[in-house]
Amino acid sequence: MRMRAGAENLFSESISVPMIPLGLKETKELDLLVPLKDLISEHYGEEGILFEKEIKEFMELRQAMRTPSRNEAGLELLMEYYNQLYFLDSRFFPPTKSLGVFFHWYDSLTGVPSHQRALAFEKGSVLFNIGALHTQIGARQDRASLPGLNQAIDAFQKAAGAFNYLKENFSNAPSLDMSAASLNMLVRLMVAQVQECVFEKMTLLCAQHDFLTRLQLAQEAARVEDVYSLVHQTMTQAHVKDYVPFSWTTMVHVKSEHFKALSHYFAAIALCDCPAASDAELPEQEKAFIQFHVTMPEGPSLRVLLQDPEERRKLGKAHLKKAIMKHEEAMRIHGLCKILRKMDILQEVLSFAHKRSLSKYSEIDHEEDFFETGDAPDIHPKTHQKPEIKSPNFSQVKVTDLFHRLGPLSVFSAKNKWYPARRVHLMRGENGFGFTLRGDSPVLIAGVIPGGCAAEAGLKEGDYIISVNGKDCKWSKHAEVVQLLKSTGEEGVEISVITLQGSEGPKAADKKAAAMSSGSGILKSNKENSRKSLMNSKSASTLLVWSKKSKRSKKSTYGIPFTAVGDNEAMY
Repeated sequence: MRMRAGAENLFSESISVPMIPLGLKETKELDLLVPLKDLISEHYGEEGILFEKEIKEFMELRQAMRTPSRNEAGLELLMEYYNQLYFLDSRFFPPTKSLGVFFHWYDSLTGVPSHQRALAFEKGSVLFNIGALHTQIGARQDRASLPGLNQAIDAFQKAAGAFNYLKENFSNAPSLDMSAASLNMLVRLMVAQVQECVFEKMTLLCAQHDFLTRLQLAQEAARVEDVYSLVHQTMTQAHVKDYVPFSWTTMVHVKSEHFKALSHYFAAIALCDCPAASDAELPEQEKAFIQFHVTMPEGPSLRVLLQDPEERRKLGKAHLKKAIMKHEEAMRIHGLCKILRKMDILQEVLSFAHKRSLSKYSEIDHEEDFFETGDAPDIHPKTHQKPEIKSPNFSQVKVTDLFHRLGPLSVFSAKNKWYPARRVHLMRGENGFGFTLRGDSPVLIAGVIPGGCAAEAGLKEGDYIISVNGKDCKWSKHAEVVQLLKSTGEEGVEISVITLQGSEGPKAADKKAAAMSSGSGILKSNKENSRKSLMNSKSASTLLVWSKKSKRSKKSTYGIPFTAVGDNEAMY
């Protein structure tokens, strides 16, 4: 936002106009210690007190997320918490029961409090803050330099992506700032701010002051006016205008008029300050000029216009007249808002641009001009760099499940229910233990031989082995469990197993484990959660792979070396 050297230079555009950043949503503290301990005891059958460290670690992360630093580290913190919510959802939010806690958040635009039991409201609010933080980083860049402009473009594109992702994946939010209409407006505002940065970038990069470059600048300015006009329309819609700050609506309106004025100014400069086209230059200039105006200007043919200095001056004068009118309109609208009137930088930009157009008009206005200055047609908007809407890259911040000790999510999740763990003592018979195993983390009993040791001990097809001789096996690989079983002596082995409710067979168990897509509360669809399931390396697909492979392979017998037990079922 600083004045650059050579501010009077045509291409400097003097000062960076302020951008609109968003404030972050605020939230109340949340105590999850008792609800999570209770659910761990009740649902997982574990001692809740043994997980206090993990619960407190999660609560500390949430506390830190409430006040992120306004930089990349702050964005990483928000992303880390957002990713951790996937695990929290999978572990502690059953589809049929509420955890009994409310998530309280304040509207970023109005400050009005809202609360919901749905974890999706927490996720959506954090995602909103990721977008808002990007806007603050973008607005803080020094746009007088190329690196600063590129960083601002990147930040506003990522902000647009976060708000767009929120709009597409979450619905029925209780606060207005997260409504579809509001998010649509914010996406358009961010796109407009990117487009403004693209224009500023072009003014920095343009070393030549030739005719075609100036036409390009005029069209870039017209594009900025175009997108800000769309934002202004969106902000003045019935569902949006009541809670969007008046200073925002005014700023956007001012910018649309300001950039329209600039588009006409650069058109005039191209016509008046550049020499008339030579025969060699004419074809290229004709091609550019034929697509330059929305409607062709009245008067002589294009060839005559481009080669006759007087005709160029006449059209240039018409463009300057329009530029001055638009500058004055921008300054009038600016004066209506008390907050903007206090913004010296904006006042300076508008005043500088207005004076520059007036000065150029005086320079080309001749006393002997008897023609009435016509109405210049508008400039066709065109950009060399179309804004991108960059969706959040959640995989950029890797997190580990804080509640990993509860076991693999494919089985040990809030969506699944299982019967209490059974402890079984097995003695190895002549034909081994009498069961076949499949998969890992946790290992599944895929079949029980009638009359065998396992059948007599009460083991069933579809049981999961969770411990062997007191050693926790929830996360154990197939080969590890096999090794533990193999190393048992004459005294036999003690194993603990669980059975998923409603899955008294391996196929049902596989289906149950596969149905891991979560979706509740304000989620519109499973899109958001299915994307997240990729994060969980122990997802249901493990079991699906095992069952598919087992169909193709013959059951191995006990006599096969244990090292050969890979993806196939094997009998023990």
